[in-house]
Amino acid sequence: MKTKVKSGRGFVSLWKYRWLYVFMLPGVAYFIIFKYVPLWGLLMAFKNYQPHLGLMKSSWVGFQHFARFFGMPEFWMLFRNTLLLGLYSLVIFFPITIILALLLNELRSELYKRFLQTLIYVPHFLSWVVIAGISYMLLTTEGGVINDIITGITGGPAIEFLTSTEWFRPLIILQMIWKDAGWGTIIFLAALAGVNLQLYEAARMDGANRLQQLWHVTLPSIRSVIVILFILRLGSFLDLGFEQVFLMLNAINREVGEIFDTYVYRVGLQQGQFSYSTAVGLFKSAVGFILVIIANKLAKMFGEEGIY
Repeated sequence: MKTKVKSGRGFVSLWKYRWLYVFMLPGVAYFIIFKYVPLWGLLMAFKNYQPHLGLMKSSWVGFQHFARFFGMPEFWMLFRNTLLLGLYSLVIFFPITIILALLLNELRSELYKRFLQTLIYVPHFLSWVVIAGISYMLLTTEGGVINDIITGITGGPAIEFLTSTEWFRPLIILQMIWKDAGWGTIIFLAALAGVNLQLYEAARMDGANRLQQLWHVTLPSIRSVIVILFILRLGSFLDLGFEQVFLMLNAINREVGEIFDTYVYRVGLQQGQFSYSTAVGLFKSAVGFILVIIANKLAKMFGEEGIY
């Protein structure tokens, strides 16, 4: 009887909000078509894919491609490079977006705040090709602005920023901050706008200065947002983006710059090893998935909500 009542209420609720569900259909269709249907292609990682045979008629090889990948000397180079860049991104880039949002939130002039927000959002809309081109013009040893300044001041030789193994990772992180740090503040600023102003008033009555208000009111109020975004960031920990790294790679810095994404492109599309490159990509995704599970579990252990 209760089941009938519940199902009846469910149908009434479904009919009541039918137009909201209709609006959801394009989004649901997008995820099904572009996010779930392509998962079928993961079978390629366990087959010796031959284009003339197709996916289903190609022979099964089990975990052969994974074993080959783990046994290659390049595996540890790729793992180290991807891990280090992901770690730098997490330790340097992520906190900078929070700090930037906190600084913007402290501005009292609304006009000045809007101007600065617009200024730091603009680089996000530039493509990585443009960013790499600007980097080249600034840093090249042949007429680069920064190198001209350095050689003019020190009188020494130009620094080979673009072909140096030491400068590759700092350059990647600096480009990342320049392009996306401003854009990354949007969610934090939205969270900061929702902080109860009475908490600040109570803190001021207790004698708290701006820094103490920031530490005891602002940060605790947006802690759950920080945790959720941190977990989501962990999900893409090894997904550093292909374009940026690929555009900055060259024969000299490949030892420290080659990552899983660029390796998949090189062996998959350039050398035609589709099954092998799919196995590499699947391994990277599996590591990201495990990191999300662990981070979500830890977040719940410390009393946060997590992402599911």
